[in-house]
Amino acid sequence: MKPKILLLAICLLGFAAAKANASIDPDPKKRVDEVNGVIYDSEHKKPLKDVTITAYSVSKKEKTVLTDESGNYSFDELKPGIYKFVFEKAGFRKVTKEKVIVKTDETFQLNIEMAGSGDLEMMPSPFHFSDF
Repeated sequence: MKPKILLLAICLLGFAAAKANASIDPDPKKRVDEVNGVIYDSEHKKPLKDVTITAYSVSKKEKTVLTDESGNYSFDELKPGIYKFVFEKAGFRKVTKEKVIVKTDETFQLNIEMAGSGDLEMMPSPFHFSDF
């Protein structure tokens, strides 16, 4: 009977120790600051992959990520502060979101629709001559 009680006590102490260690953050300075979202094509309402998203704080480039196959992106562990996010993809107009506030231990969702650039319509033709 005593070996069973001793074994049960050791198991309970091991479980309690494992549970206590799991709840302690190994790096107390590490924060969960996250900005995430989905990027869509505004015309077709489909997710866009390989969109480059760059986060800037004050005027310093912090981090760059790409969207996945489903148009999802995520910035983990950004320092708290005010950011500007720039969304870019060839064939689409660049989108800039300014004054996005990132707070400690909070998640911010930023979903974006990107429109086709229509570069051909905006650029003058090289064959266009002014009247002489």
